[in-house]
Amino acid sequence: MDRIDVGGVEMSRIVYGMWRLGDGEDTSAAHVQAKVEACLAQGITTMDQADIYGGYEAEALLGHALKAAPDLRDRIEIVTKCDIVAPIGKHSDKRVKYYDTSADYITRSVESSLKNMNIDVIDLLLVHRPDPLMDHADTGACLDALVASGKVRAVGTSNFRPWDWELLQSAMSTRLATNQIEASVLCHVPFTNGDVAFHQRHGQPIMAWSPLAGGALFGEEGAAVRAVLERIGKGHGVGAEAVAVAWLLRHPSRILPVMGTNNLNRISALSDALKVSLDRQDWYEIYTAALGHEVA
Repeated sequence: MDRIDVGGVEMSRIVYGMWRLGDGEDTSAAHVQAKVEACLAQGITTMDQADIYGGYEAEALLGHALKAAPDLRDRIEIVTKCDIVAPIGKHSDKRVKYYDTSADYITRSVESSLKNMNIDVIDLLLVHRPDPLMDHADTGACLDALVASGKVRAVGTSNFRPWDWELLQSAMSTRLATNQIEASVLCHVPFTNGDVAFHQRHGQPIMAWSPLAGGALFGEEGAAVRAVLERIGKGHGVGAEAVAVAWLLRHPSRILPVMGTNNLNRISALSDALKVSLDRQDWYEIYTAALGHEVA
């Protein structure tokens, strides 16, 4: 599998998203390890976490697996995120959901993530959501300090617009490495609203969350697109899901799809997208189906 340099961290082109790690009856260390091993068997080495995932419990589930099988840590890259404070789990005393990009909160969150995941360093830390109250000088200095301390190897953002990105970057000496945004065949606006173009211009690979549109591809909303994906997929011996991911991989901005599933069989098939080669007409045929009309 291709690997992409993200702020000095070599990451697998396809990333395994762990937001559903706590779903289902089996959340044992052995079962989590089996999911990681299923990824590694395909060359998927990058694991995407966030402090809030699983009601602030998903990081610890990964940590239990890493404690039970310490050799796994040297075979994976760990991405995690912070700044969402929701009135659940350890924050159940809060009266409202909010964002906190203060240096104090980010520092405490990083310390908690390191402890929960039983690791010494976070490979990539992302600010999860743009915070209207962000003091960019305070936040930027904190992120710089975390990198300098060795607790974090690289930093980036999630769901930031170009102006949010530029504001934060203006107060930092460390170069922000990536922006994780929602992008899929159905959520294709980032390809025309300037989000993708901004990062492509600056040579920053993008991480794409919900690359299957949160399952909408397999409902009524995605019927027309799904028909095209299925037809193309038959020619490559793969399902519609793989073609939808290949559509993202085809873009020259070097998108890293973040794939989230709790099913071992589906995890084992995540790399099927690499079996698909889309030419320009294939890409636009899928895009046209998503638009509902031909391009102008």
